[in-house]
Amino acid sequence: MKQAYAPGCALILYKPELAKRMHYFLNKESDGIAEHLICCRNNPRLSPGTKIINTCAGCDRRYRELYEGISTISLWEIVAESNTFPFPDYRGMTMSVHDACPTRTEERVHRAIRKLLTKMNIKVIEPRNTQTQATCCGDSFYGTLPLVQVKEKMKKRADEMPVEDVVVYCVSCIKAMHIGGKKPHYIVDLLWGEDTTNGTYEPDAWHQELQRFIDVHS
Repeated sequence: MKQAYAPGCALILYKPELAKRMHYFLNKESDGIAEHLICCRNNPRLSPGTKIINTCAGCDRRYRELYEGISTISLWEIVAESNTFPFPDYRGMTMSVHDACPTRTEERVHRAIRKLLTKMNIKVIEPRNTQTQATCCGDSFYGTLPLVQVKEKMKKRADEMPVEDVVVYCVSCIKAMHIGGKKPHYIVDLLWGEDTTNGTYEPDAWHQELQRFIDVHS
């Protein structure tokens, strides 16, 4: 089966060097994995039978649901099974996990994220609404609700987190948790021992950045 790596618009906008580092790791594990940069909202023009390795929960859902003959697997599932990845040790640091809406039904992703955290010696304190019952971070309501209500939903979800430090695996969730008053830790940053930065976090500005990427990568 042909495989392709889709880092996704959000990771490329956030830290393109980490997108490249992940691609390099994948090709150490299995040669010949090409990078796929067409946005998942546009026709991917992929051969039937291609499996997409994704880092974005939205990409995971769109490739699963929209494009016939294309399958998907999250990068987290691959890294979680790796015996060669240089996992850092966070010495029992306590964090909660916010699960992204597009993978709410995908228990394979939930398990992989938690396996990665165990491998990094991070203790997980789950919120009440988690995994298949997770509440949206609020960002998915952007464009359908007034901005003030979107931010209220971000604050409400952040308040559900039992500890200050929150693991996320969606770049938009970084912004939502920050706006909600928590300290987000993006899983890619955790894997490579880097701090998570909020970057452009105001919803209007962030979604404009995303749209520019979508328009260019078609």
